[in-house]
Amino acid sequence: MRRSLSRRVQNFQSTRQLYNLRSNHLLSTNPLSQNNRANNKVPKQEFESWLTVVSTLAEGGTDMDLTLHKASEALHSGVKPNDYSLVHLVRVSTDLGYGSYCKQLHCYILKSGFVSNVYVSNALMRFYRRNDLLYEADKLFVEIPQPSVVSWNSLISGFVQSGQFRKALLLFLELQRSEVCGNAYTFTSALTACGRLGFLHLARSIHSNVLKFGLERGIVVENCLIDTYGKCGAVDDAILVFHSMTDKDIISWNSVLAACARNGKLQQAFSFWRKMLTRDTISYNELINGIAQFGNIDDAIGILLNMPNPDSSSWTSIMTGYVNRNRAREALQFFSKMHANDVEMDEFSVSIILSGIAGLSALTWGMLTHCCTIKCGLDASVVVGSALIDMYSKCGQVKNAQSVFQSLPIRNLVTWNAMISGYAHNGDSMKVIQLFEQLKAERDLKPDWVTFLNLFAACSHNETLVQEAYRYFESMINDYGIKPTVEHCCSMIRLMGQGGEIWRAERMIYELGFGSYGVVWKALLGACGICKDLMVAKLAAAKVIELESDNDYVYVMMSNIFAHHHKWGEMSVTRKFMRDKRVIKEAGCSWIEMENVKLETSI
Repeated sequence: MRRSLSRRVQNFQSTRQLYNLRSNHLLSTNPLSQNNRANNKVPKQEFESWLTVVSTLAEGGTDMDLTLHKASEALHSGVKPNDYSLVHLVRVSTDLGYGSYCKQLHCYILKSGFVSNVYVSNALMRFYRRNDLLYEADKLFVEIPQPSVVSWNSLISGFVQSGQFRKALLLFLELQRSEVCGNAYTFTSALTACGRLGFLHLARSIHSNVLKFGLERGIVVENCLIDTYGKCGAVDDAILVFHSMTDKDIISWNSVLAACARNGKLQQAFSFWRKMLTRDTISYNELINGIAQFGNIDDAIGILLNMPNPDSSSWTSIMTGYVNRNRAREALQFFSKMHANDVEMDEFSVSIILSGIAGLSALTWGMLTHCCTIKCGLDASVVVGSALIDMYSKCGQVKNAQSVFQSLPIRNLVTWNAMISGYAHNGDSMKVIQLFEQLKAERDLKPDWVTFLNLFAACSHNETLVQEAYRYFESMINDYGIKPTVEHCCSMIRLMGQGGEIWRAERMIYELGFGSYGVVWKALLGACGICKDLMVAKLAAAKVIELESDNDYVYVMMSNIFAHHHKWGEMSVTRKFMRDKRVIKEAGCSWIEMENVKLETSI
């Protein structure tokens, strides 16, 4: 169980160490210190003044800064705050951004024993969540003897807002097993996490609980259900919830419109669009996004040009459509028009155009766009930074990518994966290992399946790391609980081919349950091409033909392996068959930077 005694002891010891580090300073300077409260006899007038200050803190207002200052002065007089006053002291300090003062309050709360008070701890958790210090909030949560639904909601929503959706759902499931009943806010947070992860079955289970507790008539919950079903691809379920609603607002209409448009149900999207009595910018953007992804992009541009107040998202949807359809040149031209029309760019519009530039390996345009991000003040964004790292890496400029990585004030897992991928695809396997070890030391981040995929790719560039890759593969499964994907299997097969362990690779295909995937047998055939194992190659070739019908790759590979083993008869038959089918070996190619895109204005 999460709330185990060992974890309580561990967190208590770490918290006590934190307090001891700060205690000497706080005892001499903090108005909450024990020395300043040595005199327990507080004059009645000062005590009444203290009550007035606390009452003002509770009511809120425009002079909270001054009121908090008066509260600090009152504490100097030796007034002992109770749980009620501490809650409001922490709350107001959080709202005013006084992080250092909140931490001092936390130290006093630890020393005075108020940490076991659920209301006081909830106020502290709110502070840590607001400042993205979820590790501290999580430790604090464990120390609460009987956390309330507010305590659970604070941590669950904090994980959701920081993008740690799996942690949020694990905590939600733990709440389900506790004696505390969730409320509407609990279920909407859990549904949001399900939508972002595409967990349809869990979303339906949560929907059942919503019905069980009679929360289905809350418009916020219903809107969240529509959005979650839409993101999970269950359009019919989203529409069913929409039609069952008694009251609908603009969010309800936009949610069902988005559910249809994002899943390519354009006719249904247009049907809801025509029935809408009022439309806002989000309504237009959702329709534009759907058409740009699944329809005619020119139609999406027509809606953009005729909408009342297009914003950056409206233009970004068009660019995303171009980039996703491998029409990056047109995306660049559209980006130029956006710039010429003085449309304010955001981190997402810049990141999508950088993605298109990366696909073209157009370094000059990448550098121009980088200059544009600096001019707009977007270069410190973690989204833009990750896109810049990816772009420079794919253009072969790993040093530039490393410079961007090191300059970012905040890095998320996408940023780390982008940098690891950059080193991997540029052949610097030792840098990949070094960066991976640094990532493991990060407190709030853990490697995911993408991280390990890049790690295996790096190992394939260095023969001395093949055995190391086996250790990483086992660690991925046992230490991080990551289930291997087809991509992981293919990477490991290639590595085993380099190590000459082709039979081990064949056994792994069956052990992982990927025997019905033609791509893994194709990878095995490629591995046979490296170690020239004729027997396994025949087996892999037969499997590829069985699962994918005739495949030119099979005949080219088998012809080469037959030639290596001097099987001239089989080679001759294979090559005659290739001539009859007009199978030609695909020519190699490399990217040449695209410089002749005609843009209407320079970036």
